[in-house]
Amino acid sequence: MPSPHRVRLPLSRRGFLTAGSTAALALASGPAWATTAAGPRPFGRYGSPNARLTPKTLYVHPAGRGDFTSVQTAVTAASGSGWTLVVAPGAYRETVAVDATRTGMTWIGAGDDPRSVVIVYDNAAGTPKPGGGTYGTTGSATTLVQADGFTAHRVTFANDWLRADHPGVSGTQAVAIKVQGDRSAFHHCRFLGHQDTLYADSMALGVFARQYFAHCYAEGDVDFVFGRGTAVFEHCHFRTLTRTDLSSAPYGFVFAPSTAGANPRGYLVTRSRVTGEAPDAYYKLARPWVPSSDPTAHPSLTVRDTHLGPGIDAVAPYTNMSDSFPWQNQRFAEYRNTGPGAVVTVPENRPRLTATEAESHTRGAYLGDWRPYERP
Repeated sequence: MPSPHRVRLPLSRRGFLTAGSTAALALASGPAWATTAAGPRPFGRYGSPNARLTPKTLYVHPAGRGDFTSVQTAVTAASGSGWTLVVAPGAYRETVAVDATRTGMTWIGAGDDPRSVVIVYDNAAGTPKPGGGTYGTTGSATTLVQADGFTAHRVTFANDWLRADHPGVSGTQAVAIKVQGDRSAFHHCRFLGHQDTLYADSMALGVFARQYFAHCYAEGDVDFVFGRGTAVFEHCHFRTLTRTDLSSAPYGFVFAPSTAGANPRGYLVTRSRVTGEAPDAYYKLARPWVPSSDPTAHPSLTVRDTHLGPGIDAVAPYTNMSDSFPWQNQRFAEYRNTGPGAVVTVPENRPRLTATEAESHTRGAYLGDWRPYERP
């Protein structure tokens, strides 16, 4: 997403990730795993290379107690469909790409908490590439998922690139994960970054990719959930970060959908919450992204049954990314939200669904015959 400012941020995000990843790595490789009565159990209840859950289960351990020490090497080995990767607690500093041929892949974080399995890197859109040029927004992604049927459980996806470390770089978008596949599900996962953290997209303009995020956590500042995918966020927590480089609002924007005009459904946020570190009313809930590659985009976002904290500007929660595409002409709507950021003070600035209209803005309506919220 375009950056409205050249900015500098505190080092809290980098420090948090470094400390958390180091602790997780020590846990995964230390003697606590090696001295249990049952022998080494870095993969918990998910088996081991000597006792696989299925013939198509691979094990990743940063200190060599699995089949592979990196997630990408495991993905590369898992050619075809239907593979499961069990990832031991640890910090995996690498970029990972799941191409379109590796359908039906599942990643399981073997820890009980998504903080224990962290996949992190630090490319940004303006980072120079070894062969010349820069990575661009898509190329900055720590993890790229293009395959259909991808599922992740209890994994943290992060990009810890910091503007403060690179004052000469103007391309400050730094994606933690870009998801393009249809039927992509994330359960109890975390997405950490600053600008453009979670890129919920599709493989092509005419492809309507469905994605489901349940009990997930995402944080950032500028457009940190964005793209043209059809995505449902249920029981999720979105947290806005503080900014020490700006003296006035807005600090940023939570959502920036770029839904294709032909797609009847974009982002649905339901039974979730938005909190933040910033002063009251310093964040916009959303702005529409109409990319130059698709000037016919018609961004769609519905936020319903969700708690909006005081950091959201209740008077004017939406704004334009470009005056050529005013937010009032897009498909933005709310329904039965609560919290100080949901108080309606200027009705024309808060488009709301009727009860009848809300019946078509449910996870079932958005996801169709795919029901990732049902237990098998």
